[in-house]
This record gives sequence, C-alpha cells and structure tokens, in this order.
Amino acid sequence: MIRRAVVTGAILAASLWATPALAQGRQWGVRGGVSADPDQFFVGGHYETKPLIEKLTFKPNIEIGFDDNSVLAALNFEFAWTIPVKNKPFAVYFGGGPSVNIFNRDDEGEGDGDNVGPGFNFLAGLQLKQGLFFEIKLGVIDSPDFKFTVGYSFK
Repeated sequence: MIRRAVVTGAILAASLWATPALAQGRQWGVRGGVSADPDQFFVGGHYETKPLIEKLTFKPNIEIGFDDNSVLAALNFEFAWTIPVKNKPFAVYFGGGPSVNIFNRDDEGEGDGDNVGPGFNFLAGLQLKQGLFFEIKLGVIDSPDFKFTVGYSFK
C-alpha cells in the first residue's frame, strides 16, 4: 500500500515540476537529513523555480523517511524568500508551505497500517552559491516536528 502511495506522490510531484511555465531557470537538487517525531533518516529531491516575484521561489520537494517501524513520504509544496548577504558567498532564506504526509507504520497493535495526513512546514536555510545548502524545518499537524536537511542544488 505504501509503495502505491509513494509512486502516486512521485507522479504528482513530477507533473508539477514538468509544467512548461516552470521549465526555464529550474534547479533540481538532492537532499537528506534527520527528523524528530517521527525519529527518522530521510532522503529526497527538490525543484526550485526562478523567482515568481522578487526573491520568492516555489520549491516543491519530496522526502522519504525511514526508521525501524515506519516509512513516511512527505510531499512538500514550499515557498522560499531569499535574502542575499552582501559580499558573502551565501544567502539565507525563510519560508514554508503545506504538505501531504503518507505514513506506513508496521507496529504491532493499533498503530499498524497506512495513513495520509495534511501538514504545514516553516523553514529557514543557508544556501551557498555553489549549490550546497543547510535547512531546518518546523512542522505542524501531521508533518514531522523538526527536520535538519543538507542538500545540493544543481545549476
């Protein structure tokens, strides 16, 4: 069941990323990190558009988290506001957005099974000009409470 949900989510994310309006100036990237509640390691990918308006980009991403008893596929539809730091090789960014969280729990007892829930993330990050970035997320509703991410955006 979780495989079907992850594949469906990946197709949805790919269809968003492939729209012609976003085809120019795109940046693809990879990401990975750790989350708390649930305590997991995760891997994923993202896409970042050209600025929609000055310094505001759309940055949808998918993150698949793993631990001993569960798998979480998070489809995040986030916006990021970039603030360049004068004379420095990096920029900071802040943002957030809604998410769709697909859980598969393999606990013995009542927690077993699949579940889909909404979430919302607040994020802050540091992006180096070469593409490396560091990001933290605070999640509410069904999103993980905290995520620390390291990633790379290909230019």
